[in-house]
Formats: sequence, structure tokens, C-alpha cells
Amino acid sequence: MRISRRSRTTRALAVSVAAATALGLSACNRGGADTGSGGGGGNEQVGVALITKDSTNPFFVAMQEGAKADASKNNVKLTVASGKQEGDDQGQITAIEDAIARGDKGILITPMSTGVNAAIKKARDAGLYVIALDTPPDPADVVDITFATDNREAGQLIGKWAAAQMDGQPATIALLDLFADKIVSVDYNRDQGFLEGMGIDVADPKKNGDEAKTGKYTSGKGGTYTIVCNEAANGAEDGGRTAMEKCLARNPGINLVYTLNEPTAVGANAALQAAGKKALIVSIDGGCAGVKSVKDGVIGATAQQYPLKMATEGMAAIAEVARGGAKPTPDAGLDFKNTGVALVTDKPADGIESITSDEGSKICWGN
Repeated sequence: MRISRRSRTTRALAVSVAAATALGLSACNRGGADTGSGGGGGNEQVGVALITKDSTNPFFVAMQEGAKADASKNNVKLTVASGKQEGDDQGQITAIEDAIARGDKGILITPMSTGVNAAIKKARDAGLYVIALDTPPDPADVVDITFATDNREAGQLIGKWAAAQMDGQPATIALLDLFADKIVSVDYNRDQGFLEGMGIDVADPKKNGDEAKTGKYTSGKGGTYTIVCNEAANGAEDGGRTAMEKCLARNPGINLVYTLNEPTAVGANAALQAAGKKALIVSIDGGCAGVKSVKDGVIGATAQQYPLKMATEGMAAIAEVARGGAKPTPDAGLDFKNTGVALVTDKPADGIESITSDEGSKICWGN
């Protein structure tokens, strides 16, 4: 299902996220007595599994640490698990099966790919309430609900900003995506959102790489574009460097680089430096390291999302449902709960709401 487009990024949103994050962390030592696993009323302890894609990406580390700090607030017995690395479907499947065997009441998962859909269905059939975090599954109703950034909007924000910075000049573009062998919503929504933000027509909005390789972008002052490459970087710094090297080998004149996330952006920048080239780099995530890269001029702009909010609100929702409370519902016009996004840049563009790197550093996550 295609994610609806909205432009609701505001400075107030970023501030409210910061307040919510601080509140969640300050409350980490509050909670009811440990009365055993399970739910069903009162404040009995609820077993919840948090299953991320890996345990090394700062985004997922922040999600794990935030959930651990906030678990006692909702009297949750939290178990954290993950795949070994991006693409490890089996690692997540094993963690899902373990949650079922433990008798957990719910699962929070950043689904690796459609390869874990059957295991999620098995969990739901066993009575577990399953919430996807960050990455809406395909189809969306594989889980009970998703708590996530509007990744389409995040891509559109950096695309509009990039078009404004190009100022009508020809854009020679490298697209550094997540996977080459898997279809994941976070991957195509960010990539296709970026192109839409640039004002470039996309063909299939759920498929990377099938748009016209040359044409005109219409955002900002508009101009011509050439897409040099769609390369998979697997969300990692070394992958970003390798992908950028491949793109530069095809066309050393690349002047605009879209990256799925900030580790990829850092790797891309290293490849550009090694080749003696410069290009405008845009990205998505908003971790503290990424915000610093904006301040240092490595990344021109990044769309900041809030993994701690995804995890803590999702965990609270599972505890509420397990105790007989109301189930969360998607936000209006979307098929998920939107946890917010803000454009972080020190080069603001007319008509595009943004916050500075100094402001972003106050509400970032990770080291």
C-alpha cells in the first residue's frame, strides 16, 4: 500500500518529541511490582519482545536502550533480540518463535523483509499483539499496527531541499539504497520520496530504479537531471563507500548523492574524498553522529526521525492492549502511527521548514 504524503514537519513537532523522550527516560525507574509474565488486567507484568534488524546500527541501539530504560514504567518484562546484520531474516524468525515460546504478550519488530511475514502471522495467530517499528511491512496488515516515521515524507523533505540547493543547475544523481535483493518499504519510500521531492516522476512508487534516467526535475527552479546509479549499500558505512566508488566509476561528475541513512552517507563521503570529488549529500535518520555530520558539512541535510519514541510508545501500547485497554489506531490519512520527522540543515531553503544542527543535536539519538 502506498503511503500517503503529508507535509507536517514543524519546529514544534521536534520540540514535542524531545519533551516526550525526556519524559520517558525520566520515568524509567517507575513501575509496578513484578507479578510474573502475562497480562489481562491491573498492572501485571507484560512480556514484550523487541526485535531489531541488528544490534550495531546506532538507530537500533538507541531503540533498544530507550525501550530498556522505559520498560519499568509500564511494568514490562522486555526481551531484546535482533538479526546478526541487515538481511538476516532467519535471526528475526528465531526471535519471533522464541517470543511465542516464552508466552510474551506482544512483539515490537523492525521487520527485515517480507521473509519474516509468515513468522509474524504465526505470532499473531498465537495471540501476540505485533507492532512494527520504523519499517512498515508489506502488506501493512501483516502486523496489528506500525509506529514509524513517514519515510515518504522524510524522502520528500530532503528531495525538495536538494532541488533548492541545485538552484536550477543540472543534477547528476547517485542513489545509494538499502538492498538489491529484497523489497523493503523503508527502502523504496525513502528513495522514491526523494525523487518526488526533487520533482522527478517515479514509475512504480514501490520500486527503486525504474524511473527515467534522464529528464527534468521540477522542484525549486527546476532543471535537468541524470540518474547515474541505484546501488545497494546495506545501510552500512563500508557499503556506502563501495557503492559510491561504483557510481563514480560510471560517472565522475556526480554532484548530488541520496543516501538511505547516515552511515551510508559517511561511506559515500569517504569515497568522494578519496577520488578528489565533491557532491551534495542528503540523508535520513537524524542520529547524533549524523547531525554532527551536518554541522561539519559532510551531509547537507538529513531528515531526523525518533526511534526512542517508536519503541517506548509501541511498548506502552502493547502493555495497554494486554491489560484489556484500547488498541492504537493509525493517524488520519495513513496506515500507521506517525512518530514525526524534522529536516535538519544549516542551509535553510525558502518554503521548507527545518531546524538547525544545533537544534537537532538537542533531540538526537545515539553517540
